[in-house]
Amino acid sequence: MARDPLLSTETKITIVCMFLGLTAWYFATEYANSDVLELLTLFGIGIVLPTLVNELRQHSQAE
Repeated sequence: MARDPLLSTETKITIVCMFLGLTAWYFATEYANSDVLELLTLFGIGIVLPTLVNELRQHSQAE
């Protein structure tokens, strides 16, 4: 009997990217005095990157 994984691959990708985004945001707040850079790192790595990766994975599996 096969067990379903507790977390899907999409969820794992999102969690890793959220951690990386928060880490990058922290370093941006410590070493760069740019609010725009902080916002871009937080949203770019934490939200946009996992969305793109998951969409690319879905499209490649559909083909």
